[in-house]
Amino acid sequence: MESFFGSIKTENLHHYQFKTRNSPKQVVFDYIEVFYNRVRRHAKIGNQIPADFAKQFYNQKQIAA
Repeated sequence: MESFFGSIKTENLHHYQFKTRNSPKQVVFDYIEVFYNRVRRHAKIGNQIPADFAKQFYNQKQIAA
């Protein structure tokens, strides 16, 4: 979790100055759902995108069942 929070601060939040409380909520949501899960590659899962890794995982589970 510490690595994730460090990433979100460095890669995203430090680039904004928020005027309302809802603004950071939307920025964090967009970062996680759009960038972090669908674009950013993760070393822990073989430099794959998490969405692709999940597809492969569930396809293997369906084949094994």
